[in-house]
Amino acid sequence: MAETSKFESLSYRIRRDASGAAAWFKNNWRDRRWFRWGAIALGVFLAVWLIAWALLARSLPDAEMLLEYEPPLPTVVRGIEGDIVHSYARDRRVQLQYKDFPQTLIEAYLAAEDKTFFSHGGIDAGGLAGAVIDYVSKLGSDQRAVGGSTITQQVAKNILLTNEYSITRKVKEMMLARRIEGVLTKQEILELYLNEIPLGRRSFGVQAAARAYFNKDVTDLELQEMAFLAILPKAPEVYGRLQNAERAMERRNFVLDKMVENDFITLAEAGVAKSKDLGLATQRSSTRRVDAGYFLEEVRRELIDKFGETADDGKNSVYGGGLWVRTSLDPEMQEAARNALRRGMIRYHGSKGWRGPIATINFDDGPWDRQLASSNLSINYEGWRVGVVTAREGGNATVGFSDGEEFPLTNLPNKLKAGDVIAALKTGNRYSVRTLPEASGGFVAQDPQTGRVLAMQGGFDSRLGSFNRATQANRQPGSTIKPFVYATGLDNGMTPATEIENGTYCYYQGSRYGEKCFRGGRGGSFPMRYGLEQSQNIMTVQVAMESGMPKVIKTIEKMGIGSYEPYPAFALGAGETTVMKMVNAYSALANHGRLNEPTLIDYVQDRRGKVIYRADKRACEGCNMAEWDGQPMPRIAPGGTQAMDARTAFQTVHMLEGVVQRGTGTVLRDLGLPLFGKTGTTTGPKDVWFVGGTSDVIAGAYIGFDTPRNMGGYAQGGTIAAPIIKQFFRETKDRQSGDPFIAPAGVRMVRVDRASGKRVFDAWPTGDPKASVIWEAFKPDTEPPRKTRRDEVEAKRKEILALIRRGSSAAAQSAPQTESEQPPDDFVEEQGGLY
Repeated sequence: MAETSKFESLSYRIRRDASGAAAWFKNNWRDRRWFRWGAIALGVFLAVWLIAWALLARSLPDAEMLLEYEPPLPTVVRGIEGDIVHSYARDRRVQLQYKDFPQTLIEAYLAAEDKTFFSHGGIDAGGLAGAVIDYVSKLGSDQRAVGGSTITQQVAKNILLTNEYSITRKVKEMMLARRIEGVLTKQEILELYLNEIPLGRRSFGVQAAARAYFNKDVTDLELQEMAFLAILPKAPEVYGRLQNAERAMERRNFVLDKMVENDFITLAEAGVAKSKDLGLATQRSSTRRVDAGYFLEEVRRELIDKFGETADDGKNSVYGGGLWVRTSLDPEMQEAARNALRRGMIRYHGSKGWRGPIATINFDDGPWDRQLASSNLSINYEGWRVGVVTAREGGNATVGFSDGEEFPLTNLPNKLKAGDVIAALKTGNRYSVRTLPEASGGFVAQDPQTGRVLAMQGGFDSRLGSFNRATQANRQPGSTIKPFVYATGLDNGMTPATEIENGTYCYYQGSRYGEKCFRGGRGGSFPMRYGLEQSQNIMTVQVAMESGMPKVIKTIEKMGIGSYEPYPAFALGAGETTVMKMVNAYSALANHGRLNEPTLIDYVQDRRGKVIYRADKRACEGCNMAEWDGQPMPRIAPGGTQAMDARTAFQTVHMLEGVVQRGTGTVLRDLGLPLFGKTGTTTGPKDVWFVGGTSDVIAGAYIGFDTPRNMGGYAQGGTIAAPIIKQFFRETKDRQSGDPFIAPAGVRMVRVDRASGKRVFDAWPTGDPKASVIWEAFKPDTEPPRKTRRDEVEAKRKEILALIRRGSSAAAQSAPQTESEQPPDDFVEEQGGLY
């Protein structure tokens, strides 16, 4: 009974209070206009909020996805020693953890953007009210209202929403901010914010911005620099420009004052920071840490083929996946390769004069400085710059650069005109026209044991054009193909001492083509070694035809050089191939016939360090066992495929050492290294080559015009290409072990006479390159005898002549004869000749 009375009393009080509230609301509605309008506004706001919630909340992304959010990150490339050499990035991005951000930097952003961040739940009521008032006051104008967004709201906008300027986006932002606060901690939200906020100069996040504006890491920033970074979220494209330095200083000092108000810093610290200039670094394009543009572009192409270009292509894309790529690029060898090829190109160009502009600009298409900047043409060579001729009148001209500066120009070629894009070098307060060589070329250096490409240069400078002549230019290799012809002969019964005719060689090609003749040999017979050392075409064709052209073509194909028809011209290098393929084939010769796939990438890791690609796929059973089982240490199988008999490969290399010692490549002899190699000069000549190297590094280079044409009769592989290889090995000599080429099992080293190929027993080889006795490599049971069949025939001939003469003398003593009965000398010689 008492309990019932209590409920009745409570019900009475509720009715009474509700009636009183209704009466209060009714009286105020009737008597106070401001109350009536306020109530209407509140009702409209609540209705709009409910409608917006119903319409927008369902389409919003799930805030929990931020727990697994992976921002787009650049791909970082490392060289052979693990040092960073480049990155593939369209934006500057670096991810740090919360603990990596300096506390003062965090406080600068809190003071500038959201001082109540650690106390609100995602929305700052005061800031929101101010934003609404500012928005209403600016209705109908072109001015953009202040956002009033908290840091949490900015995270929602930057990661989950678009940058659309509308009330709808603002409502979505607020909704998401509330959800985010329920999913992430304050520290996690700040970490996302400081890593993702766009801060101008293509930088996202404070670490990337610190590098872009001050060329520092965040841990090295000074107070005034941290305050500057904190002003950028409001207007990065305004405050980040040098011409707006005064406005940036005012805003930076405002942030410093706010930091003082919030007790983040002292007034004295703020005063010291305010007294300092902005100290912004000059904005620069992303530069490579190693000048290896052709190599790095080849790596980029391979990565795009494997993993895709952007995030739309997959989570491990080149420009979003945050890959870590380990390459075989050797910076020291790359620099030597670049220098050697450039020097060779300039040396060949000599005093041929100006070759014409790099490109041309049409002034009617817009400002010349913008056109030049957008062309991305530049050069990294002895202080040269790429500029455009902005004016030319008689003997006077000016040159302009992408930064808008103009200077007087001297050393003017007659054909130079306004709009020409040229290379120029500063001399005093002027610039002088410089000439880029017209002939170009390619260079590759490779580890013969693994196939790893150590250096690559595909032209004068990759900034002038991305066409890579080391991998993309198909050229005739000329005589550099000959070692594989001779190797085919060695596989088919010949030896380095086999005598081969060096006279005119003719063969019938069928009714359609008739007879084909190769001429130009010295005449006579010479050992195979001589034909390779002196690059004798007739001897090469003889070896090819005796071995069988189909077999020669098969050898060339197995070595990865190319696939050709079985015509003798291909034995002299008429087919087309690339520097990369030729260097890789020579590497197989030095590697006892084992052919590796040439690789630039060793392995690739994803953003978490997991290896997702490895070039070396060989298995090592037992390498990762927890404990040693007492058995022999595990051995990894040799890489590559056995494309040539190991003994044949060594015999070929041994003969090619003679090319350097006394053949067409003697320019390299004074390096004092155990070198082998072969020169090449194509018909015309249109291209000049040299490929070869040591047991540690194989290098190859060619020089020629991009549109093949005659280089001049003086152009030879031994005089133009071989010096390029010589300079490379001279600059990297300290990297060479100096180890000789090691013979594989089954090779016998025999002393022979270099001129005849006959075996020698009574003399020893010396260090003299022209010594008559040398060591020669033979397969078992193929060593030459002391005397050849020809020697035996000659001895038999002399023996018969002696018998005839003795018989004639005895007959003359026993029975005198007339002169006419004696056999004539020519008859005797003729009889002897029958043997």
